[in-house]
Amino acid sequence: MRVGLYFGSFNPVHNGHLIIANHIANETNLDQVWLVVSPQNPFKQSVSLLNEYQRLHLIKSAIDGEKKLRASNVEFNLPKPSYTIDTLAYLNEKFPEYEFAIVMGSDGFQNLPNWKNYEVIIANHPIYIYKRPGFEITENWGGNIKIMDAPLLDISSTHIRKLIKEKKSIRFLVPDIVKEEIELAGYYKN
Repeated sequence: MRVGLYFGSFNPVHNGHLIIANHIANETNLDQVWLVVSPQNPFKQSVSLLNEYQRLHLIKSAIDGEKKLRASNVEFNLPKPSYTIDTLAYLNEKFPEYEFAIVMGSDGFQNLPNWKNYEVIIANHPIYIYKRPGFEITENWGGNIKIMDAPLLDISSTHIRKLIKEKKSIRFLVPDIVKEEIELAGYYKN
């Protein structure tokens, strides 16, 4: 099985994330795209992070019934902060019959040389890159990269959290089920 790993804080998951994951699943030879919830990204502050199990639950709710999309908690029991190379090593050992690829935006790809052991990632895993405006791919570092156009929405989790704090509507930015669960649980109000 060919699996694309789409890593993120997903704090919260929004329609932009889901459109990209679905597009990659539909337009590539990947059998599944896993939305991998990162408990602690080494490049981000964890202060405003909702608990990882709550973020995972929101993704599971959002993708319920989608055959090619899956929410993954693989990093929950790995050392923190989460490094992609460690996650890949764990997954390759646990699922030796699977081929894992990385799904990322061109903005993240430009930052790849700052990742732990990025040379090993590039040498051993295909990378599916969706273009983001202002972040051209000028270097591939010898990797097996596939650059794709994907429908992009200019939505950020940061903006959604800001709207919630300001008691403004997040309808149309997140799936209805995610909106309902955020409101019911009172997430991101403080």
